[in-house]
Amino acid sequence: MAERQILTQGDPALEKVCRPVVNFDSRLHTLLDDMKETLLKANGVGLAAPQVGILRRVVVVMDKEDHMIELVNPEIIQQEGRQEGLEGCLSVPGMYGNVTRPNLVTIRAQDRDGGFFETTGEEIVARCFCHELEHLDGHLFVERTEKLYSLEELEALERQQSSEDKSGENK
Repeated sequence: MAERQILTQGDPALEKVCRPVVNFDSRLHTLLDDMKETLLKANGVGLAAPQVGILRRVVVVMDKEDHMIELVNPEIIQQEGRQEGLEGCLSVPGMYGNVTRPNLVTIRAQDRDGGFFETTGEEIVARCFCHELEHLDGHLFVERTEKLYSLEELEALERQQSSEDKSGENK
């Protein structure tokens, strides 16, 4: 396994539609293993192949129990509910934005050997599924948010909200 370089916003590879995987071979297994190592070292929750410069429909996502889910040729087959929350992206380092996503998402995908399966994620996992699958079609979360915030801006907003909450309690 090897850590791969994560491409950042502005790299043309992040704007391309990925091709389906047709060969379930050692090259795919190496890509999946490398993506998992890269994701862990970057402290992320999801990574799509175009983020490491490979234009194939491959994604890895951490579930709520910190198990890695490998998704090859994934597609959303069901979505329910609605959630709004902050998102960040390893390809847009240090920036965050509010994005609306479904609260429950079911994916149909193939495993590293080509077998089909379905998996369902709620809340953060559903958000991550949607976020990563958008990468496969050349999109970044920044297209879905009205404003981007730096970590410093988020911390300032959090402090402001906290002080407003405390002043409201004193009334």
